[in-house]
Amino acid sequence: MSIQIYGISQCNTVKKARKWLADQHINAEFIDFKKTPPTITDIQFWLTQVPKETLINRKSTTWRKLSNNEQTIALSNDDEAIRLMINHSSVIKRPVLVKNQLILVGFDPQRYTEFFA
Repeated sequence: MSIQIYGISQCNTVKKARKWLADQHINAEFIDFKKTPPTITDIQFWLTQVPKETLINRKSTTWRKLSNNEQTIALSNDDEAIRLMINHSSVIKRPVLVKNQLILVGFDPQRYTEFFA
C-alpha cells in the first residue's frame, strides 16, 4: 500500500494527521511543500477527486492576502486554480493524503478511520 501525506511540517493540522497515522502504525511518506512543492501533475490529479473549492484553503493567510480579483480568477477555472497553487503552495488545504490513488484533504480522525477501514 502506497501512502503519501503532503503538507507543511510546521502546520498543526499536518502534525495531528501525522501523529494519528503513527498511532495507528500506518507508514506514510511525508512530502513537505516547502522542500518539494507539488507539481502541476500532482495538483491536476488531486483535482480529479477534490473540487478546487475544497483544495484551496480560503481561510489561509495566503488566500486572504490575495486581491478579490485574484481570488475570483482562481475559483473561476481549474487552470487558474492550479497556477495559484503552484505559485503559492501554502494556499493548499492541508494535509493532502493519498492512499492507493484515493485522495483525502484536511484532517478529521473519524474520516481517517473510515478512509483506512
